[in-house]
Amino acid sequence: MSLPPSGQTRPAVGRVDLLTVAQIVDQGAKVLDVGCGDGELLRLLANMRGVDGRGIELSREGVNECVAKGLAVIQGDADTDLADYPDDAFDYVILSQTLQATLRPRVVLEHMLRIGRRAIVSFPNFGYWSVRFQLLFAGHMPRTDILPYSWYDTPNLHHCTIKDFRQLCTEIGAEMEKSVAFTASGSPLRLNAPWWFWNLFGEQAVFLLSRKATR
Repeated sequence: MSLPPSGQTRPAVGRVDLLTVAQIVDQGAKVLDVGCGDGELLRLLANMRGVDGRGIELSREGVNECVAKGLAVIQGDADTDLADYPDDAFDYVILSQTLQATLRPRVVLEHMLRIGRRAIVSFPNFGYWSVRFQLLFAGHMPRTDILPYSWYDTPNLHHCTIKDFRQLCTEIGAEMEKSVAFTASGSPLRLNAPWWFWNLFGEQAVFLLSRKATR
């Protein structure tokens, strides 16, 4: 399950998962970015892929920032508003580092696969070795660069591991077309590594999903 080569010079952007998403999305695709934040990914996709991009963002501050950048973003809640979108409305529906902050991750993922031909999801891996180490030996809820919040002020509601996410994909009948896991330094783990290796040494992961074809 390898990722396609970009064939382009990587722009200066902070998050490796956003660069990976930009490499996956087809040129000129119609895209919905769910929980788009300040619009960093939408602008990256517009510059690299020339996409027809739309966004939905919960915070008014994020929406205002996106609109100021000329991006087509509306205020909305992934847990409730995705139900209003028609089937197959987009080529890709993207959820980057937001799945764990939703109230109903399974429902959100099911809607993404309904309204898009493909879904792209990135998330922090709660099975990462540093997270396990802090829980086991320090006895407190872990904090890492990608999970920087204290337990009492975190926006994350449903932490999951790479193993958990794969199991959810199986439960809802999602096809895992491509996937990659990254170390804390942003280096991709080798593609032929077993899943337990990704689950232990991958700080974050990106998955390209589609609906399984019905026979």
